[in-house]
Amino acid sequence: MSDENEVQDDYDYARARYYSLTEKGDEAIDLMLDLARESEHPRAFEVLSTMLKQNAEIADRLMELQKKKKEVRLTDNPQLPNSMTQNNVYVGSTTELQRMLHDRIDEKRTIDQDGSDDEDSED
Repeated sequence: MSDENEVQDDYDYARARYYSLTEKGDEAIDLMLDLARESEHPRAFEVLSTMLKQNAEIADRLMELQKKKKEVRLTDNPQLPNSMTQNNVYVGSTTELQRMLHDRIDEKRTIDQDGSDDEDSED
């Protein structure tokens, strides 16, 4: 079994467990809510609020699980469609490139000496 299949299997298992825990938590919360209403005891409401918090944390863990799966995929395969590689290519002769660079240096010197761009003063 490849590592990718193992990661997917583990992800599916963990996700199913979180869903199962969430469903059981929902049932327990319903029962605790009824108990708290009937007893009107402060401890019952305290337990209910703890159960609600734990159920919300399980939902957060589901999102973390998604994030971790994406991180593992990116680590295993860095050339996914979302990753971008930028290559700058100059098409031309070395003489043309040298002229272009020389012109830019001359422009920069002119701007530095004048304190402003010659093109801006023409407008």
